[in-house]
Amino acid sequence: MAQPDLTQQLIELVPRMRRFAAGLSGSSDRGDELVQAACERLLTRRASLRPDTRLDSWLYQVIRNLHIDGIRAQAVRERGAEKIRRTADLRLVTSDPVDDHIRLDEVHRVMQELSEEHRAALMLICVEGLSYKEAAEVLQVPMGTVTSRLVRARKSLIEKLGSGYFELGLGASR
Repeated sequence: MAQPDLTQQLIELVPRMRRFAAGLSGSSDRGDELVQAACERLLTRRASLRPDTRLDSWLYQVIRNLHIDGIRAQAVRERGAEKIRRTADLRLVTSDPVDDHIRLDEVHRVMQELSEEHRAALMLICVEGLSYKEAAEVLQVPMGTVTSRLVRARKSLIEKLGSGYFELGLGASR
């Protein structure tokens, strides 16, 4: 596919993609985000498109997959937030804000001692709620590498802090 053809086809497809994405997501704003992400993906991967690829079908599939990935990521974030809320509710009676602040500072300090690779895996999965696959895409490494980095990061934190710090889910498996 020549660049001008691809650009022109993309321009012509944008209204249809926006309509599809807004209908799929239930929001024109979210739909526009999906279209933008699909266009970015197309432009970064255009060299891998076969000449017989139907651009509209390819883009619809990308939008759908991005939408599903977004739903899954949101569900993971909500589960993590709910876990934190339940833990916080349990700790309200016995929690001392000063102690909590000191513990948080200690966790932050120890996390800074981790390698950048381990810290990134831990943050993306345990804090940001990304799936292992999503984290692998962000870090541009195989999913197994993300898994091993996360295991090593958790092990290091447990060794340095003790298992009591992991009531909020940093030590839980996904």
